[in-house]
Amino acid sequence: MIQIQGVQKTFGTRPAVRSLDLQVRRGEIFGLLGHNGAGKSTTIGMLLGQVWPDAGTLRIGGHDVFADRTQALSRVGAIFEAPVFYDYLSGWRNLQILAGYTAPTSVARLREVVDWVGLTGREKSPVRTYSHGMRARLALAQALLPNPELLILDEPTNGLDPEGIHEMRHTILRLHREMGLTILLSSHLLVEVEQLCSRIAVMNQGEKVFDGTLSEARAGTTWVRLVTDVPDAAAALLLQAGLITSHAPGGRLEVAPNHSAAAIAKCLVQAGHPIHELTPERRTLEHFYLSLVRSRTPAAADSPARPA
Repeated sequence: MIQIQGVQKTFGTRPAVRSLDLQVRRGEIFGLLGHNGAGKSTTIGMLLGQVWPDAGTLRIGGHDVFADRTQALSRVGAIFEAPVFYDYLSGWRNLQILAGYTAPTSVARLREVVDWVGLTGREKSPVRTYSHGMRARLALAQALLPNPELLILDEPTNGLDPEGIHEMRHTILRLHREMGLTILLSSHLLVEVEQLCSRIAVMNQGEKVFDGTLSEARAGTTWVRLVTDVPDAAAALLLQAGLITSHAPGGRLEVAPNHSAAAIAKCLVQAGHPIHELTPERRTLEHFYLSLVRSRTPAAADSPARPA
């Protein structure tokens, strides 16, 4: 669905995106991760034809975004940066106006998207009376107006409370399941990405530093949490035995390659250390992400300039 090859973009003297190659397969939910300034928003801006690349190509559905913009973007819906609405108008009127920017949209289609996002009954209310969650659903409704095959969501849960985040997550999953949409999701909320996406890419200071499945991201170093009477002595014993390679505060132990929690337990019991708890830790997306970026200094916030 999306093919990005050798894309580069510089603002002034600051490289925003460097030699980016990325593919998003049809029908998947793909997560794009990175800190502010990593290049996520610049990449999405280029995909939507709003930021011109210095080099490389971007294709959607096989069509070049800049050479064949109309075809490339005809079946794309997006929430990009902070959605802006006419607060004094109703949600319904806002959707009519936004639809008018692209192509005539039937009343039936408007009703359909309003129902999809759960705004039925409030669509005629002024937007100024909407909660953050309702505004987010209105933004999603406008993204669905062109009956898209590809949905690009840039921080769709930004500013929402936990209930709103929960509702948005389930709406995204329902759209993917029932409409068969391909979804490119950019988010800072790693837990949400972990629950939504099957594949991810991580960007850091304009470069792609990982591209793969969540299973691949979670693979690697194994940690366990140990609770015992004398944790420092127990850790020293395990280090000497070669069963762990390091230990961290809170009783977290990094298991040495080719060893297991069972071997650690056996060693401690034989040495007379009581074990109150020995729990393997599942490597989270947060652990993986931080391991990629912790040695880098975050760049300035990613605020791509838009063409006149």
